[in-house]
Amino acid sequence: MNKKRVFSGIQPTGNIHLGNYLGAVKNWVDSQDEFDNIFCIVNSHAITSRQDPAILKAKTYELAAILLACGISMDRSKLFIQSEIDEHPALTWIFDCNIPMGDMSRMTQFKDKSQKNPKNINVGLFNYPALMAADILLYQAHGVPVGEDQKQHLELTRDIAERFNRDFGETFVIPEPLIPKAGARIMGLDDPTKKMSKSEAGTNHSIALLDSADVIMKKCKKATTDSTGIIAFDGSAGREGVFNLLSIYQIFTGNSEASIEAEFAGKGYGALKMSVAEVLIEGLRPIRERHEQLLKEPGYVAEVLSSGADAVRPIAQATYRLAKERVGLI
Repeated sequence: MNKKRVFSGIQPTGNIHLGNYLGAVKNWVDSQDEFDNIFCIVNSHAITSRQDPAILKAKTYELAAILLACGISMDRSKLFIQSEIDEHPALTWIFDCNIPMGDMSRMTQFKDKSQKNPKNINVGLFNYPALMAADILLYQAHGVPVGEDQKQHLELTRDIAERFNRDFGETFVIPEPLIPKAGARIMGLDDPTKKMSKSEAGTNHSIALLDSADVIMKKCKKATTDSTGIIAFDGSAGREGVFNLLSIYQIFTGNSEASIEAEFAGKGYGALKMSVAEVLIEGLRPIRERHEQLLKEPGYVAEVLSSGADAVRPIAQATYRLAKERVGLI
């Protein structure tokens, strides 16, 4: 009962990959005994970009199965689908009426996405941070794991909560950022200067958690390196590819930098790529096997999601009811 509550969300678009797993999901799994965790599949956020309805629904359940396969436990955490809790958009409207346009206009992610997709600049995309704030504040979360791309949104969330509490009375817990453990930033295999991303289109950009052994091997063999032939953790400009492969290898083996450099002394990049592929194949095998089992038990995945929604709904309802009272809607 004394555990701090942590809220985490993930979109059901694209294929969940190694960067998502090491940068976020693995930390979620490892922290289940430390925190009161609420994990949300944020499908409402996904429709800020045009989605095929059937694919979105399928991807939502696929992601739930992957998270369970990674080790999210219904006994230690709560996992649910965002759109199943009506208080998310309802609280967003209250926030919309209290967030200055200037605050929203400064969000860099909206600017970036607008430039990349000029034909899909919709109100939902602009309003994305308000919904994200509602996601977090509905559950009175003490902490939120954030990467660099979401830091600004969490700062806005804190500002919204502080302003609301000041203007209407104490209502929301002010969430603190939880910085992921060092070494979890995984870069693209094809361009190691860019963070591994679900939105990148390159075939060899990322390792999906459900990739077969053959696919993982092929992608690793094509990973970008450099012309020096030196296998070392130097991370200097132009050497990002080797550093990325070594970082992945270190995470999955647990070996020190010195021992890994000694292991590959005198060997070429081909040996490094082969070794990285082998530890990835073995390291991700339990996830793939558990996911295959869950596909045979669709009722179990639905039960977990339903149970999670039932568990968090009273929290969301109580918070929204209080916020309504504060602004005079009841």
